[in-house]
Amino acid sequence: MPPKGILVAFLAYACFSCGDALVKHVGGRVDIYEMVFFITLFSTIPVILAKPSEERWRLILEMKRPLLVHLRAIAGVAGAIMSVYAFTRLPLAEAYALIFLIPFFTTVLSVIVLRESVGWRRWLAVVAGFGGILLVVKPGFREIGLAHLAGIGVAVTGAITIVLLRVLAGKERRSTLMGTVIVYALGANLVLMWPNFTMPTPPLMAALVAVGILSGFGHTLLIVATTLAPANHVAPVQYSQIAWAVVLGIVFFSEVPDAFALAGLGVVAASGLFTFMREEARFGWWRRTPLMRDRP
Repeated sequence: MPPKGILVAFLAYACFSCGDALVKHVGGRVDIYEMVFFITLFSTIPVILAKPSEERWRLILEMKRPLLVHLRAIAGVAGAIMSVYAFTRLPLAEAYALIFLIPFFTTVLSVIVLRESVGWRRWLAVVAGFGGILLVVKPGFREIGLAHLAGIGVAVTGAITIVLLRVLAGKERRSTLMGTVIVYALGANLVLMWPNFTMPTPPLMAALVAVGILSGFGHTLLIVATTLAPANHVAPVQYSQIAWAVVLGIVFFSEVPDAFALAGLGVVAASGLFTFMREEARFGWWRRTPLMRDRP
């Protein structure tokens, strides 16, 4: 039987996936910035309830590397806005496939920023993952729009977040890294939504509350998972979201991937897992990096 931490991680990523499906359900009926604002607002509820009693709120603002913490927050907010846009306009599996380009961009940034040496096997896995994306998206056979670029943007901001977390590993509190993203997301989206603000209808607000609760609960479960199992064992579970995307897409949105898309999704998952294992074997990043979602 898998360790408890792994099972908790599966539950955490199931929460994230169900939340993303609800985002797709609400999409087009609520402004993007309003969606991100309310999702972020309600995601704080489980986080507040799970906060250890010994931690003080004022400590969230104490930073040793403030510039990098603020950059991580900006990347998280940008990723949140682009992910909502992508999920509301693309099939779930397609959106996840683009978002899971994160290993590709992480590898590139690791070479540029962290001065890592990357072997041919890791580059080959990255190229294979990109090939898997082509099987899913099928450029040349269909129109590529802003939503696809948004999905790629989420991958870029996710890679930036991972690299920043590696630099900040062991230097900042997890509460600081999460809290700053929440503050930035609430402030930025409040400003952006204000000129055209319209209160969502009760059913839509209920859906946004549910997305926020699922997101916050997912973050809390990830924290629990990493107390029960090493982070490098928990991190690969994120690829279970691809399976969730296929199932939820079929059941609720009649999005049935064809054989090429399914093959591409398999390649994306295999490529990401291989890249992760190579990074962990060579650098041990995930044993030292706080595990958290790259957006609220």
